[in-house]
Amino acid sequence: MMVLFKQVDVFTVKPFQGNPVAVVMDASTLTTEQMQQIARWTNLSETTFVLPAQSSNADYHVRIFTPVTELPFAGHPTIGTAYALLEEGIITVKNGKIVQECGAGLVNLTVQNAENGQYKIAFELPQPKITVLEPDQVAKVVTTLGCPIDYALTPALVDVGARWIVVHTENAETVLNTKPDFVEMAAFSRELNVAGVCLYGAWSDRHIEVRSFAPAYDVNEDPVCGSGNGSVAAFIRYHQQTDHTVLKSSQGSCVGRDGYLVLTIQDEQIWVEGQAVTCIQGQIKI
Repeated sequence: MMVLFKQVDVFTVKPFQGNPVAVVMDASTLTTEQMQQIARWTNLSETTFVLPAQSSNADYHVRIFTPVTELPFAGHPTIGTAYALLEEGIITVKNGKIVQECGAGLVNLTVQNAENGQYKIAFELPQPKITVLEPDQVAKVVTTLGCPIDYALTPALVDVGARWIVVHTENAETVLNTKPDFVEMAAFSRELNVAGVCLYGAWSDRHIEVRSFAPAYDVNEDPVCGSGNGSVAAFIRYHQQTDHTVLKSSQGSCVGRDGYLVLTIQDEQIWVEGQAVTCIQGQIKI
């Protein structure tokens, strides 16, 4: 049996410059074990499997797998899957919106047409749960990162379905120059049951640089991470009690990518926006 398959580059409009996600467009005949096997084979940070919606309020259901485990939610797979389905005409936009069903529940997305003819897709971040780290946990994070951090904004575990430790450092240059100890970070991430660590610093008041490290998931550095950036936005709102802020986020230069996102931080909602482009399209043998 052959099923439509796409590999979509997310948070970019330039092929091979963002974060790829593999999308299996009809997974209705697959078992969980087969999904995990395919995700392990693609060896991307995430592979998604599209299923009919179980909720009458959703346009589709998606399951999201890393090479080693299933996730209830992830950012770039959410945008990449929506883009693939829209491009193929499997779903349609209703009043500028679509709704994704996943392990974390229903996720609202907005869709706009950009000037370059591509879609601009934003997802509403699932309501974050934030836990400030204990001093001994902060010390471990600092050891694994090996860079100075901002202790005034205490590192925190941000749970948006995906669970990230978020750390602020003095500037964007420090983010780019950081060389983590991935072995120690993987062990610490497993201890706290988190995906990994998101480190960020500012270029300016409206532009940040982010890196997302997930060695516990066999992804030392995620090129451009939607849930990680959303967690950074939630961390900023938590610590600074900001009102309405729009930030540009850059990510990926340390692994040869050139990704960018737009983060809209509001009192009640956080939106993560990006674009995407299909790089591979064909069929996968099931």
